[in-house]
Amino acid sequence: MSVLVTGGAGYIGSVTVEALLAAGEDVVVLDDLSNGHREAIDCRVPFYEGDTGDGETLGNIAATHGIKQVVHFAGFISVPESVRAPLRYFENNMGKMTKMLSVLQARGVRNVVFSSTAAVYGEPEYVPIDEAHPKKPANPYGLSKYFAEQLLDWVDSAHGITHVALRYFNASGATATRGEAHRPEGHLIPLVLQVPLGKRPHVDIYGVDYPTPDGTCVRDYIHVADLADAHVKALRYLREGGPSQKINLGNGKGFSVREIVAAAEKITGLKIPVREEARRDGDPSVLIASSEKARAILGWTPRYPGLEDIIRSAWEWHRTNPGGYI
Repeated sequence: MSVLVTGGAGYIGSVTVEALLAAGEDVVVLDDLSNGHREAIDCRVPFYEGDTGDGETLGNIAATHGIKQVVHFAGFISVPESVRAPLRYFENNMGKMTKMLSVLQARGVRNVVFSSTAAVYGEPEYVPIDEAHPKKPANPYGLSKYFAEQLLDWVDSAHGITHVALRYFNASGATATRGEAHRPEGHLIPLVLQVPLGKRPHVDIYGVDYPTPDGTCVRDYIHVADLADAHVKALRYLREGGPSQKINLGNGKGFSVREIVAAAEKITGLKIPVREEARRDGDPSVLIASSEKARAILGWTPRYPGLEDIIRSAWEWHRTNPGGYI
């Protein structure tokens, strides 16, 4: 029995594949490489370049490798892009996922670990945010993920395919061999680090008038290796017969954009100029997680909760791999 990881050549996906291999799992990766990198996949892992909406490819993979569990990362993830192109986001994050689940259900897949997001909550009514918080997505990205979670509930009821939807807060950091290399890059920490690497003259701060201590957005940053560990634990939980769950993953502490810049300056020893811009549509002011449910149900605890540890790991990877996976 193998675990299929869709989007396994991407940032979080490739680190999770790394963690699954270390845990002794047999892993297969499907990725269309639109945002992933073939070089990020261990040479021991069977790799298929293809689309999650391609039923024939999915069916062949499931039959060839005896797939019974899936970790589904293959979604679009940019809030600003989702505001500009909502149809594209719903087609990929909902339409292709629907096709994938249909094919895999017919092939006997029993469990899905789903890459969800804190964006399902929208502007928080209280922090830290727990799983019972009202779901009011503020952008098409968050809404597409929330609809996908609801689809998984119906698939569980109708077909008995159980799931764990992991609602990430801000994935960040790197392992020794894998880090962020998006095209284009849209995440704050790698954008900040591009300044001391000489790739950009400054970092843009979108919005300085939020109701936060320094006027910039506050986010809960979680190390990508901790995210990967949660996926391994979620697969085991489902394999042991656990019922479907929605679970937050975060550190429980928030940092503002300006605090990220200051920490990066400390770690790199270099000044990082900023340019203040208007707010972006769909950006909540504060997102901080309660991860008590993850601790209670999965036995998961972040191993790298410190902001400086997270940024330092990213800095080391980007310095070593200035061209990403090129």
